[in-house]
Amino acid sequence: MATPKTKAAAKTAPVAKKTPAKKPAAKAAPKATKPKPVDESLSAKASAKVRDAATQGKERATGALDELSSMVEDVATTLDKKVGAQYGDYARKAASAVSDVADSLKSKDVDDLVADARTFVREKPAVAIGAAAAFGFFLTRLFKAGSNDKA
Repeated sequence: MATPKTKAAAKTAPVAKKTPAKKPAAKAAPKATKPKPVDESLSAKASAKVRDAATQGKERATGALDELSSMVEDVATTLDKKVGAQYGDYARKAASAVSDVADSLKSKDVDDLVADARTFVREKPAVAIGAAAAFGFFLTRLFKAGSNDKA
């Protein structure tokens, strides 16, 4: 190691200074743009169409549930005769449950059904996600089966 020969030389020897690394300049955040105003009459029309479609869907679903309930009731009498009264009773209970669901749907407005669905999702998110996944799987299978038909 080299040492300066005199005290004066030691004082004047250059000392390397550590300089902090320069930080890259932060990019400026893009300016927030105001959303374009939506024509209220357009949103009202869209809302009315969605509400009408939901009401029609609710009516079709309740009609299908009523038909299913009556079909299961008919099967119950056949089960009584062929298999036994115990199995007929199971079918009647199932028909009653389906009929109760249909009556519940008939008595509620679309807004009430949406509120019930929101409450259910908040209270039981895992069940809601599972049901959505099962429904998506069912729809996918349904569309794939429909696309394979060559009629």
